[in-house]
Amino acid sequence: MTANSAAWLDRPFADLAVRAAPYPLPGPGEIVLRARAVAVNPLDLVKQSASTVMYRWLPLPAVLGEDVAGEVVEVGSGVSRFRIGDRVLAYAVGMEKGRNHQAEGGFQLFPVVLESLAAPIPDDMAFEDAAVLPLAVSTAASALFQEDQLGLRHPVDGAAPLGQTVVVWGGSTSVGSNAIQLAVAAGYRVVTTASPARHGRARALGASEVFDYRNPTVVADVVRALKGSDVVGVLAVGTGSAEPAVALAAGAGAKRVALASPSVSFDALRGRTPLHPDFLRLMARLVAGNVALQARCRARGIRARFVWGSSLMHNEVGAMLWESFLPDALASGRYVASPTARVVGSGLTQVQVAMDALRDGVSARKLVVLL
Repeated sequence: MTANSAAWLDRPFADLAVRAAPYPLPGPGEIVLRARAVAVNPLDLVKQSASTVMYRWLPLPAVLGEDVAGEVVEVGSGVSRFRIGDRVLAYAVGMEKGRNHQAEGGFQLFPVVLESLAAPIPDDMAFEDAAVLPLAVSTAASALFQEDQLGLRHPVDGAAPLGQTVVVWGGSTSVGSNAIQLAVAAGYRVVTTASPARHGRARALGASEVFDYRNPTVVADVVRALKGSDVVGVLAVGTGSAEPAVALAAGAGAKRVALASPSVSFDALRGRTPLHPDFLRLMARLVAGNVALQARCRARGIRARFVWGSSLMHNEVGAMLWESFLPDALASGRYVASPTARVVGSGLTQVQVAMDALRDGVSARKLVVLL
């Protein structure tokens, strides 16, 4: 049997430990990949730094990781879109409720992934570039197109402009850069925020106007620019993005806000127990902030909901994105892998290095490890 190994989170707050893992077998509708590149995400940091707050259903030891690119080595029954040897990018959902938490974790040599959350990698795309997409594009699609979020029209080839506007707060983030492309592909005008150094990139992805999110007058500036526009929704990406996004929606007349990030960072909690003063203070800030935010939303008739990226595997948005849209859009070059991959190193031991680097702060880049 082929040997497998994984980067394990053995206990709360611990560094990942690389050791042997069972070689997985694919179930119906599943494929096994030989992973060639994986990317790290803030969700991985949350489980490592604050496992008592989020992902409480995920037992330890666990294999984290959502973003995978590699080659198909086995297919389960009913799989029709892929064959052994195909190059594939996939969203690994081992951290989600009701899944096989070990076999479907991304940080291993041979992960199991769902055929329905995978897409072919174009011949001219490197594994490291493909690995930046899965979680970010899934979260962006869930936020934009699910009926319980912004509920926008789905992307279609050659979509005619709708004369409506979507605002993406945080256009240089992983989720934001994908949201820009998806909204434009669906026929919407996109207005976004980013640091001045990232304005050109946001426009290259399709944004019509870009504003500096650090400018103290940015909310008023964006509202002024949107005067007379039919603003159908606002997507907030990045820690602390919820408050300005709601203020912007109120000023522009939008009634729906999708929240892709918590209002506080959990990174400082690593090593803190639930009774530690730092933990209690952060949770008090989180609860108080969310209560105040929802009160402002209700007063203005705005619906603001948090986005869970994996929710699309349970509705029509998943099939639209992974089966109908992404394969052709990537192959034709209409959709590009964004943000840019930054390769941290090679081998599973480098996954913890990448997570530490992400914790220190990364802008407009996705940290990737080659396997």
